[in-house]
Amino acid sequence: MSAVTISITFVHSVLQGARARGLDVDCFLSDAGIAPQLLEQSGSRVTAEQYVALVKSLIERLDDDVLGLQSRPLRRGSFALIARSGVSAPNLEIAIRRIARTYRLLQDDVEVELIGQGALVGFTLNFVNGRQASHVFLHEMLLRVFWRLLAWLAGGRLPVARFDFAFARPEHAQSYGRVFPGPLTFGCARSAFWFEAAQLRQRVRQDESSLFKFLSNAHANIFLPQRAGDVVSASVRSYLQQCQPLWPDLAATAQALNVSGATLQRHLAAEGSTFQALKDALRCDVAIVRLNTGEVTLPVLAAELGFSDSPSFQRAFKKWTGSAPGAYRKKEMP
Repeated sequence: MSAVTISITFVHSVLQGARARGLDVDCFLSDAGIAPQLLEQSGSRVTAEQYVALVKSLIERLDDDVLGLQSRPLRRGSFALIARSGVSAPNLEIAIRRIARTYRLLQDDVEVELIGQGALVGFTLNFVNGRQASHVFLHEMLLRVFWRLLAWLAGGRLPVARFDFAFARPEHAQSYGRVFPGPLTFGCARSAFWFEAAQLRQRVRQDESSLFKFLSNAHANIFLPQRAGDVVSASVRSYLQQCQPLWPDLAATAQALNVSGATLQRHLAAEGSTFQALKDALRCDVAIVRLNTGEVTLPVLAAELGFSDSPSFQRAFKKWTGSAPGAYRKKEMP
């Protein structure tokens, strides 16, 4: 089972546009199967499937590819038009200029510009409308969308030298590592991502056929975090997930990865993590996915996750998320 969950912080973020328009968000939550009470707990998480379903619901109900965050909607299909404008370009630089021009024709709030800085170039966001510039998530989303699109056009990878953000470091910045894999700078004049100028000469490696495939899964490709940045942490998580329902300890995991326990701990510390934190995060993710997608009993789930009994699991789960497991049971929505 693939177990990926998303912090409730990002659920609040994608709902900002709807709330700013005075809309009741319960209908969007219902579409995604997210219990409204989870919004009240800062430690709550939702499954990746629920998060993508929420994004799709907002886009469809608002008829807006930018989730109601700009002064006027970017009608459904606009992102496909923007992506298509870059596919026929001979290289990445021309693709970027076409994408920037198409995006500017579709909305009034943001101009995107390519600027040079020594051996680097920056894809920058220039907010024409100051009110929209105050939406932190709009900065985050646009950087994410355009970087992922350009990386896809370049064949799957576009290493970023750094990400700049035109706002102060937010409280949820600790989760940025999964979303923006590169050095982060806050309080900048413009939000931007920087990469080697030599990349501009890369030929565009996509066509209309691959565009259709990309667009069919674009919401997941763009909005879900990636785990490839922290190589050792990803290896530990992968190994632990393969071993379910067994939950090997640090020594056994280190042996399986052909390193000593001390070496594994040192590598994880360098990535800002610990073995126990990774293990608990995975158990939390698996628990949330299992509660959302099945009728598993709490004693059975506790055993699957390596707990001695159901009460021990329930105490740990509430510590992880702030809610009891029952809050995550999939319910029939009206």
